[in-house]
Amino acid sequence: MRNRLKSGVALAAALFVSIAPANASAETARIFWKDLRPATQAAAESVGLPMIAAKMPDHGETLSLNLQDKTVQLAGYALPVDRDGDLVYQFLLVPWTGACSHMPTPPPNQIVLVTPAHPYRMSEAYEPVSVTGALKPGMEKSQLFILDGVSVIQSGYTVRKAEVARVDTVPDTITLPVNSPWSFLNKKKS
Repeated sequence: MRNRLKSGVALAAALFVSIAPANASAETARIFWKDLRPATQAAAESVGLPMIAAKMPDHGETLSLNLQDKTVQLAGYALPVDRDGDLVYQFLLVPWTGACSHMPTPPPNQIVLVTPAHPYRMSEAYEPVSVTGALKPGMEKSQLFILDGVSVIQSGYTVRKAEVARVDTVPDTITLPVNSPWSFLNKKKS
């Protein structure tokens, strides 16, 4: 009986050790928009980033590969690409409101193409959301249908089968200057 007990304890310990590393690798890293840029690239401190990126030799297309295939959580603003009514099947996650449709497009390394695991019910464009899933670097083009036509947007990252949740704030959002004609897009919470 004692040998069986010892064998059972040994088996349980072996199973625990074999499972523990798998759980450790499945940890979610909370990241910010700056983490999607190479360390040598200027920080996105203002909505002037598209103009800064246009002057860079790589036009903001250099991606950060140190997060490849890691499970991450990133907050930003959702801009629907594929939707049916209020159900969204794919969207662009961008660092500020107005990006892509009302203002110059952020560089590709500041745009994430997101495919939710389940259709996401969105109440408004540029809804603040948190996305959790495996981040994959790689350029992809999406057609964005806006009032004055179609725009092709290049994103530097994708997250497929993402868990999407509405959030109240985006911690590292860029606020449009007060004198900007698009400042009405700044999200205000009462």
